[in-house]
Amino acid sequence: MAEAAINEGTVYDVERYRADFPILSTQVHGKPLVYLDNGASAQKPRQVIDRVTEVYETGYANVHRGLHYLSEKATADYEGAREKVRGFLGAASTSEIVFTRNTTEAINLVAYSWGRANLQPGDEIVITYMEHHSNIVPWQMLRDEKGLVLKAVPVLPDGSFDMAAFKSLLTDRTRMVAVTHVSNVLGTVVPVKEVIRLAHAAGAAVLIDGSQAVQHMAVDVKDLDCDFYCFTGHKLYGPSGIGVLYGKEAVLDAMPPWQGGGDMIASVTIEKSTWADLPNKFEAGTPAIAQAIGLGAAIDYVRGVGLDRIAEHERDLLNYATQRLASVDGLSVLGSAPGKVSVISFTMDCAHPHDVSTIVDQQGVAVRAGHHCAQPLMDFFDVGSTTRASFGLYNTRAEVDALVEALEKVRAIFA
Repeated sequence: MAEAAINEGTVYDVERYRADFPILSTQVHGKPLVYLDNGASAQKPRQVIDRVTEVYETGYANVHRGLHYLSEKATADYEGAREKVRGFLGAASTSEIVFTRNTTEAINLVAYSWGRANLQPGDEIVITYMEHHSNIVPWQMLRDEKGLVLKAVPVLPDGSFDMAAFKSLLTDRTRMVAVTHVSNVLGTVVPVKEVIRLAHAAGAAVLIDGSQAVQHMAVDVKDLDCDFYCFTGHKLYGPSGIGVLYGKEAVLDAMPPWQGGGDMIASVTIEKSTWADLPNKFEAGTPAIAQAIGLGAAIDYVRGVGLDRIAEHERDLLNYATQRLASVDGLSVLGSAPGKVSVISFTMDCAHPHDVSTIVDQQGVAVRAGHHCAQPLMDFFDVGSTTRASFGLYNTRAEVDALVEALEKVRAIFA
């Protein structure tokens, strides 16, 4: 969809955007759906759904292989989606954009390929206590395999990134700094540009997990100067099963393939194989064709609404929700870092988060409960789990009110 067709005027018309999301008209337990689990996975606009359907109905074939019309069309659409991602991230070339299944696979790709080729026993990797498990476990596996040292940056009491601690952890043996851009639990925005500058000064490469960032803010990888940046499509109002790894071209070019098979080769004999050029070298086998094209449609959609306008709308929701939740007796919010995005994790003194989630679900309100794939952060704050409400471009103040009313029912039942 052309930007001018959706982003008209200066008023953020949330009801207009909500009309693009068919699932938001759903009834849950006889109540209107209030979907506040966007941090786990966002809903899909009709423009994305229709684009994926169109691929399967009128334009599906395997890519890069065929000379017939459908294959050439699918290839053009697939590579067109790659160009949209390139522009979305501000990358220099589509050679720097690798399609993966998700952020988890992107991080594993870097750990497996770059890590095995570049790290030696005693080398150090720095992460943070805010990381999703997908940015912890691959590095632990590599540590155990190669005899590396894994360090973690602590979190300040308000959930902010501890820059002083980060500086103290950097040494002449630091080879990789892998940090989240935005915490999926706290909403904290890590000052990644300064992190990257300091890491590079210490001689380390940097990977940024942008899964919780790209749907809330504009990202320019050239300006950040990160070596790797990754995100997943399903949190960006796109399909599941598609993710992105950005890597500097020279860095990716020097890395060995991490999976072998079709489409990642230049030639194959029984004796040896040679590799395709970037980015195909890292995309073995038939890719997620329709999903990649759907991701391109999702990028068109959010750019049409405007990331700055989305961020402003979500800041209003965050401020309103923070004020309203403060009125709920016995509710404590985890994390209040300045500039955080629209994620609120909380506990209630009268009920376990799983019970909270179950009760509010009966009122049609979908929230997340558990450790949010961030158990080290839960341990750091000495909580077993939290309830999390995460807001997106289609959420409203009325939905915040519905959450608060549902939480009052929790108190009425358990207090």
